[in-house]
Amino acid sequence: MSDGRPGPPDPTGAAGAADFVGALVRLRRWAGEPPLSRLRALGGEVVTPDGDTVDALPKSTTSHVLRQTGRLPRWDFVKAFVTACLRYGDHPAELIPAELERWRAARGALAEADDPAPAPPEPSPHVAGPDVESPAPARRDPAVELLARRVAREEDRARRGLLGGYSIAPLSFEPLAGSGARQEADPEAADDLRSIGRFFGGLDPRRLLVVGESGAGKTMLAIELVLQLVEPLITGGGPPAGRPLVPVRLNAARWTPGRPFERWLAEQLVDDFGLAGREAARLVEDRLVLPVVDGLDELDPEPAAGQPGRAIGLLNELNRYSDLSGRRPGAVVVTCRADRYAELSQARAGLRDAALIRLRHLTVEQIGAYLRARWPDGHPCGQDRVAIEKVLSGPPGTAVHLALATPWRLLLAVTAVESGADPAELLRADPGAEAADAAARMAHRMLEAYVPAATELAPRAGHGAGYRPESVRTWLVHLADQLRRQAAWAPGRDRPPGLTAIDIVPHLLWPIGGGRLVRALHGLCCAVFAAVAMLAFWAGSAVDGPGDLRDGLDAQEGLTLALMAGWVAIATGLALSPWPAAAGGRADVPRRRRLAGGLLGAAAGCAAGVLGGLAGLALTGGEVFGPGFAAAAGAAGGLAFGAVIGLTAAGRRGAGRMTVSEAVRAEPVTLLGFGLCGALTGLPPLRLAGAGPMPLTLGVVGAFALAVALGVVFRIATGGWSMDAELAHPREALRRNPLIGVAFGLTGGVAAFLVFLMNRGVPGALACALVGGVAFGLAFGATAWSRAMIGLAVAVSRGLLPLRLWTFLDWACEARLLRVSGATYQFRHRELQDFLTPPENGTGDARDTAGHA
Repeated sequence: MSDGRPGPPDPTGAAGAADFVGALVRLRRWAGEPPLSRLRALGGEVVTPDGDTVDALPKSTTSHVLRQTGRLPRWDFVKAFVTACLRYGDHPAELIPAELERWRAARGALAEADDPAPAPPEPSPHVAGPDVESPAPARRDPAVELLARRVAREEDRARRGLLGGYSIAPLSFEPLAGSGARQEADPEAADDLRSIGRFFGGLDPRRLLVVGESGAGKTMLAIELVLQLVEPLITGGGPPAGRPLVPVRLNAARWTPGRPFERWLAEQLVDDFGLAGREAARLVEDRLVLPVVDGLDELDPEPAAGQPGRAIGLLNELNRYSDLSGRRPGAVVVTCRADRYAELSQARAGLRDAALIRLRHLTVEQIGAYLRARWPDGHPCGQDRVAIEKVLSGPPGTAVHLALATPWRLLLAVTAVESGADPAELLRADPGAEAADAAARMAHRMLEAYVPAATELAPRAGHGAGYRPESVRTWLVHLADQLRRQAAWAPGRDRPPGLTAIDIVPHLLWPIGGGRLVRALHGLCCAVFAAVAMLAFWAGSAVDGPGDLRDGLDAQEGLTLALMAGWVAIATGLALSPWPAAAGGRADVPRRRRLAGGLLGAAAGCAAGVLGGLAGLALTGGEVFGPGFAAAAGAAGGLAFGAVIGLTAAGRRGAGRMTVSEAVRAEPVTLLGFGLCGALTGLPPLRLAGAGPMPLTLGVVGAFALAVALGVVFRIATGGWSMDAELAHPREALRRNPLIGVAFGLTGGVAAFLVFLMNRGVPGALACALVGGVAFGLAFGATAWSRAMIGLAVAVSRGLLPLRLWTFLDWACEARLLRVSGATYQFRHRELQDFLTPPENGTGDARDTAGHA
């Protein structure tokens, strides 16, 4: 190598699978820690047995293979990974084949040592096989595989969001007496994070209840359990017992009292992981899903007024949850805070037939080991580590140990010290104070220091001046206050997805600005836009003039005005609804497939449009336009509609497709609005032709039905998920909402333009169509976005939120003040959220509850 740079790591000295995987990790470090996305690009593509082209190094698979140490990666994976790292590290291209041969020989020697029997031939390099050497399951369930991949992606993202990397303070647990499940003897079983999957696999029945103090790492243990159980499903090893069982972590706070657990579980698979409703119900009914219910303690408010009724209700549902035979308890995992578990025990409520484990506090030795690993000798904070170790071993050691005994509290202290805080002051114990009281004061100081420390350690890269800690705290306080209001919002009603005590959903934050005020402003704005859209249509169609209305209304004029008024009323009513919906996953569809979808949609739309134009010709009797215009206008309108639908719906196939009935049930009022617009569009040509009652009725009803059908197709195309969908970012639904609204408006504007041409010139028709289309989209297709923007504007004017709220939320995740959980934001820890939640007072009640009536 040039410039004296050492060569790549040598794998030939690996003594086993763990050493070999360690050599791969060192190779990545030697290459300069290339991101997983870059490795995926450099690793190239392979062809599956089904003929599909896929990445050789998917990000989730690479992450899991580099973490597992008990299995030898397949040569296909090793070859792609080594090649990608060498290319990223600028290794001479002519030397790469020799390096690959060295890795192949090292891996082959380990494979022969592990299995003295003749090894089966390696699969063809043009066929993508499992990434670890395990027998593939006999049957493949596409829905199971899809869910497993998405669970692995989500939990890996959640783990990194919690840790800011892959290093965590050591967690351990202890089984408690009186557990209802039997644990099979396992000489290799341990009591830490690495063995939780093995421990759970030895339970009979497989029911586990995890308790621990606040910040003890319950969510971290749940994530690690999910990753360990899902890993064999995505790496090709198959489930341990031969039956696929996909673990899915669920936020207990999202459960609604009175909701049957199985139905709620299926809904979560649809909302959070994009499965079709029928597939989700099938997986739940066939018991192919392991529910990991995280945060049972978050169901009821703190402090609880009497018994924790909602938690008891969910436990009752889980106790009725059985296995496939119906004669044994169903597999389930629940996490709960220790004090809430004590309340449940006093109420004689619990998870029956479940093993019970408690997370231990960190020992002084574990705290020291974590600090030495994070701040080794020579680190700028090395002296601070020595100072913390000194107070741990000194007279206030008991109080300091209590203050740092959980991973969350230890992270608070580490973050504060890394930002410049004095550990001696941070961990100061008042003379004569009880250890518990002194530890509580230390925890309060650490929480006070956390927001300023995290703000200082996470500057705004490329977004102007950095945030001020006092501003960050103010904005977080208002977000925490909104979560308190969400928790109190009508527990008995069917709340919209995401309206919980812990989920920060961008399009549900508008009440921060003032509920009634924002809803009133939104209704007024949408009424104005709807009226503008109808006036543009009325002016563009030019069937009636201002003077025609002075002499009274005939039947056709009355029908036109009634349809226009009805649509304005529907648009305004949607704007005044309590919680406008914004849904839809992100489909990362290849451009080639999207282009093919657009061309196919354009061809189909063109043919259908010609038929529609000829039908209009027949209904008008050729009085308004001739066959040429009918065919050309129909083809142009159908082509526009078909192309937009085809581009949007490309790639939506298989388990992720929404059915017609689901689309109709989702938004019936919106479909009625589509129908009224269709009837309005078809009415002017019929009136210009002087059509009789029967042709007029047929034309209006046909246009209404066609518009409803197009609305259903739009809903299917723009809602739901595709097989290629990535997990949605929290802002994805809100980002898509105005785009969908613009698509509604512009495609409708094309049809309106073709109608306007019958009675106007091109400039006038184009102007009316554009104005009407944009106003239509804003009033009718982008209600959630409009509500969110109005709410944000009001909140910013009152100094409650930053102008660039979405940028702030993403930055707060980078600063580890917030984290991404599925399609929502959450506070980094519930203790931080509770600490920032302001006390209730009477000054904000009107503003807080006005939007929730």
